[in-house]
Amino acid sequence: MAAHKKRYPVTDFNGFTGKPGPGDVAIIGAGLAGLFTALKLAPLPVTVIAAAPLGEGASSMWAQGGIAAAVGEGDSTAKHAADTIEAGAGIVDPDVARLVAEEGPDRIRDLLGYGVPFDRDLEGHYVLSKEAAHSEKRVVRVSGDKAGAAIMQALIAAVRATPSIRVLEGYEADDLIVTDGRIEGVRLIRPTALGNGRYAFVPASAVVLATGGVGALFALTTNPSYAKGEALAMAARAGAVIADPEFVQFHPTAIDAGIDPAPLATEALRGEGATLVNSDGERFMLAIDPRGELAPRDVVARGVYNELAAGRRVYLDCRAAIGTHFEKEFPTVWGHCQRAGIDPSKDLIPVAPAEHYHMGGIATDVRGRTSLAGLWAVGEVASTGLHGANRLASNSLLEAVVFGARVANDIRKLLPHDRVGHFVVPHRIPGSGRAADTASRKEAMQTLRNIMTTHVGVQRSSRGLKKALTELKALETSNANDRVLSNMLLAARLITAAALLRKESRGGHYRVDYPQTNPALAQRTFITLADLDAMDDAAKQRSEAPPLAACS
Repeated sequence: MAAHKKRYPVTDFNGFTGKPGPGDVAIIGAGLAGLFTALKLAPLPVTVIAAAPLGEGASSMWAQGGIAAAVGEGDSTAKHAADTIEAGAGIVDPDVARLVAEEGPDRIRDLLGYGVPFDRDLEGHYVLSKEAAHSEKRVVRVSGDKAGAAIMQALIAAVRATPSIRVLEGYEADDLIVTDGRIEGVRLIRPTALGNGRYAFVPASAVVLATGGVGALFALTTNPSYAKGEALAMAARAGAVIADPEFVQFHPTAIDAGIDPAPLATEALRGEGATLVNSDGERFMLAIDPRGELAPRDVVARGVYNELAAGRRVYLDCRAAIGTHFEKEFPTVWGHCQRAGIDPSKDLIPVAPAEHYHMGGIATDVRGRTSLAGLWAVGEVASTGLHGANRLASNSLLEAVVFGARVANDIRKLLPHDRVGHFVVPHRIPGSGRAADTASRKEAMQTLRNIMTTHVGVQRSSRGLKKALTELKALETSNANDRVLSNMLLAARLITAAALLRKESRGGHYRVDYPQTNPALAQRTFITLADLDAMDDAAKQRSEAPPLAACS
């Protein structure tokens, strides 16, 4: 069964069929995508469900580079779209790339309106950076490398000042409520030390998933611990189509200092001229790609990975290119280095590839609709067709705001506009609740992360992927009563299964047993839970088949 050959109507999902149910618009996740969508929905009543206090636990808060948008002199939306398509290794949806590039400048203006202090020169022009695989300087920054934090701080202030937005902090969603094929709400839990019945149900006229990525499924990641991929599993269980889950981006320059999550040395450093060298002092990337350190991330990540696999350390050398200006121009990275005992103006920065971004996710159309009525997805949890097999640097924040506005616009068209008040605070429903992470859960999580990094990481093989699927299924079976682990393990199995099905190398997906790109497979992957179950059944049948009798 080759799931990537299936055709689902991902360009035009139907959305609502009939009258919306009662309840606020429920947005699960409080990063850039979730908060921007909430603001764009005002004055419709919105409930934002945040696992942590606003500003904590969101990958957006940690974004360093900035937002890519064609706002500079000599740049154009056509160039931006072309760079996006080129980086995506043959499976970017060109219509999506064009619309995101075209709407990007307007969304930058929206962010300015919310108070984001983008860097400008004395003449008022944006200070722009050039990052890997971009043909122009087009990354809009804040204080050098503080874009994510500055954008989030501005949006949090705007959300706090918007009466139509209610925020429930400290709650996590663990299941979607499905009635007659429509998503009508979400089940929440509030983890406590005792797990004393803190389940709640939020009825919703529309549900928007904006939970971020899957970094916590891997042993080395730049993502916060909340990026567990749970929404991917929740949507799949409800019947949603999942797109391109095999495509995981590993950032080549996570600071390798034994810190979890790994701090990021932003791509903008290489854009300013920093180089990668191994422990023999060799600048190795130019022998791999003529673009050197500014080759697409998947190319650079494999280059770094292979150096490490050969027993050589890898370092980012910023001394000549940035030197004494480092602290002023890149204060976030400077702080990370200082805490690790590194002075990047004088010392080499040890780096390694780390899981950074998931190009796959819940399949959506250009309005953010999923294949399930009443459910939208936006940000990293969604797969819109923008990123293809490899995300262009700094396109992630751009996608979050472009599709946040599109999701809000679609929901506003479908919901009545005469409501002004919130529905009641979520009510308790029967259940034993969920305890905070226990020692056994932490041990299982670490096993999961090790499996994914070993077998589903930068380089993959049929043997390793099959081994991973077997081990993940066994771990899921032994933790069936733990919804957190069950969700994480299902998300991991979706990624692994799609990686096994794609028998080629493309973008962020590299198979050592299929190292070449196959032009016949230049199409997106679409997979459902039913597809995954069919793979499990087939594997079980093979394992239980009697051995062939010897020829006489």
